[in-house]
Amino acid sequence: MDWIEDLKRANIGKVKVQEPLANHTTWKIGGPADVLVIPDSMKNLEKAMSIITQNEIPWLVIGRGSNLLVGDGGIEGVVIKLDRGMDNMKVEGETVTVGGGYSTIKLATLLSRQGLSGLEFAGGIPGSVGGAVFMNAGAHGKEIADILLEATILKADGSLEVWTKDEMDFAYRTSRLQKEKGICVEAVLQLKKGDRSIIVKEMQANKDYRRDSQPWNHPTCGSVFRNPLPFYAGQLIEEAGLKGYQIGGAQISLMHANFIENVNQATAKDVIDLINHAKKVIQETKQIELKTEVEMIGKHS
Repeated sequence: MDWIEDLKRANIGKVKVQEPLANHTTWKIGGPADVLVIPDSMKNLEKAMSIITQNEIPWLVIGRGSNLLVGDGGIEGVVIKLDRGMDNMKVEGETVTVGGGYSTIKLATLLSRQGLSGLEFAGGIPGSVGGAVFMNAGAHGKEIADILLEATILKADGSLEVWTKDEMDFAYRTSRLQKEKGICVEAVLQLKKGDRSIIVKEMQANKDYRRDSQPWNHPTCGSVFRNPLPFYAGQLIEEAGLKGYQIGGAQISLMHANFIENVNQATAKDVIDLINHAKKVIQETKQIELKTEVEMIGKHS
């Protein structure tokens, strides 16, 4: 396939063929991508997109691989991973411009230490800024939509557009990017100066809460289900007696029932079967439909 050679010759960063995506997701689950591209700069991402679109190759983007279930059959075409080289960050007063590949936890920690308030809620949210914008990540009653001013979006045709907060169509754990294909390559956030010690204390409390109440001893994706407000998914699953329920190598966490742990080389099929079982039980016992928060991509059996 000439286009793969074109990508390799373009000197755009890393280009890996038949790369297992289990190596790039927090669940440690997922078959191979035909090609994985990790661009080392914005310019080289645009160069890669030019080759991909000219050859009409299907593509999708991942960040740090949280909130993601990749099918056991892998992914056809190109997977673009935003990582180093796409993690620029600049603070000007109370405004922060940050690359889509920047770690959300790292950013929250750094800004809190600078006495900037607004991102404390993200102190324990794994993943990248681009992923957080994509899914309007949130915790503790706050979300990315509260602080986003605008986002630079690389569209499917390779063009760049700037979308304002209003144009992002934010809602609970959703954004316009879930309906219209594009990559958040950069975000501009509006924070507020405050008392550094209070901000750091709040962010650390959020981190501690997640560490003490959520499982990190086995690979997870983060929360699996959206909360069917005013109810909480984890509480409903726990009340149904499903904590510890296991299919294959996947287990509903004993620590927090809205987490599924990869306890023994779980497959994507194990996880999907477990998700479907939990949904069925909650529908039958509570007459409530659970919807997944995790994004499912690739070929699932």
